[in-house]
Amino acid sequence: MGKRKTQRKNAVMLDSDDDNSSVNSSSTLRSDGMLVSCTEEVEYNKDTLLDEAVDALFEKRGSTREKALAVIIDAFNSNLPHQFVETKFATLLHRCLNCIKKGSSKEISLASRTIGLLALTVGPGDNAQEILEESISPLSLAFKSGSESSKTASLLDCLAVITFVGGNDQDETEKSMQIMWQLVQTKLGSNIITVKPSAAVITAVVSAWSFLLTTMDVWRLSPKLWLEYITYLSSLLGKDDRSVRIAAGEALALIFEMGSLEKFAAEARSFSDGLISQGNKSKEGFSHKLGLKGKILNQVRDLSAEAGGKGSAKKDLNNQRNLFKDVLEFLEYGYSPETSMNIGGNSLQTSTWSQLIQLNFLKRFLGGGFTKHILDNGFLQDVFGFTPKRRNLLGSEHISNSEKRMYKSPNSALNKARTLLLNKQRMLSEVRNIGQFAVNVGDEY
Repeated sequence: MGKRKTQRKNAVMLDSDDDNSSVNSSSTLRSDGMLVSCTEEVEYNKDTLLDEAVDALFEKRGSTREKALAVIIDAFNSNLPHQFVETKFATLLHRCLNCIKKGSSKEISLASRTIGLLALTVGPGDNAQEILEESISPLSLAFKSGSESSKTASLLDCLAVITFVGGNDQDETEKSMQIMWQLVQTKLGSNIITVKPSAAVITAVVSAWSFLLTTMDVWRLSPKLWLEYITYLSSLLGKDDRSVRIAAGEALALIFEMGSLEKFAAEARSFSDGLISQGNKSKEGFSHKLGLKGKILNQVRDLSAEAGGKGSAKKDLNNQRNLFKDVLEFLEYGYSPETSMNIGGNSLQTSTWSQLIQLNFLKRFLGGGFTKHILDNGFLQDVFGFTPKRRNLLGSEHISNSEKRMYKSPNSALNKARTLLLNKQRMLSEVRNIGQFAVNVGDEY
């Protein structure tokens, strides 16, 4: 055994250069090459699986397409398959749109989520713009094809995300927001039969609408529209469903943060500058707005201290109280809530309602894939001003839990490559020690 070990050490010494730094360099390069090769093999297998899933979207059986969409969603959550997207972007988009046109509610939900993930992966640019342009019509038709809450919520999330990423101007964003708003505030006509939206749909509409509102210029919207929005959202604060109240409270805080009150104040100044002659109707409108703000303030104050009712979940109640305490502090003193979350040893912070709403929406949409995207998705990093530290796959600094699991698996290709590298490094270290020992012995004699 000792002889074989000595022969192995001698073989390494014969293969190496006299310069230890050269040995280190060449061995590291070979090992790094092996790691890259293993990584590429893993990525190749992932892309092959994605290719097969896209092919399955052409199948006639709906359950087969649903399974394929689930595989694609999982891949987009655990990885950002840019190479796959470059080659299959158009095919994936149009197969998903076909699923939305002809599929079941479950298939529509899965396809909607896939399109949203596709937009986030490609980031702003021509592809994201194409996603928005090609999807608007199918999504609008899908809203009218049924009233299942889960399907509608998925369609809303999809429309919000693709508009957020692919909208080149505010007209496009405003169009998407109007599509959303019509689901809860339909303009009644003589031949229109409306269905009262469920609490889940109202929550989804307000959440998606607020998410897009964070990107809008407040001064583009007329005071009439602001009044319509605020009046409706104020009415939602009195609804029985707690999720509706919370979504409405966040939306109102955002509206006030964006300066709608300043627009109303500007109207008041115009009255005092001699425009009162337009009649009492304008003055009454302004008084109504001031009264509405006072009403909202009282509603927020009550909700921040609401006692738990029968069957009220304590966690949900605490979430409501905490939110409306923040809204109340903002309305009374102008302080926005500040948040901070640790992601892979990096801190992501928010200091405005706009940032908080964007963060909460994208965290919910991405689910378990949020950490992966925020660490590797340049677009999301730009959105939140988040700059992660560089992570070293071979070191211990800032390794994600998924990477740690990959290393711990004895069958992992990355783990095998890492083991080989460490073994070689140990061998080289032993060689250097033997050489140093031989030098020392020669000095003694």
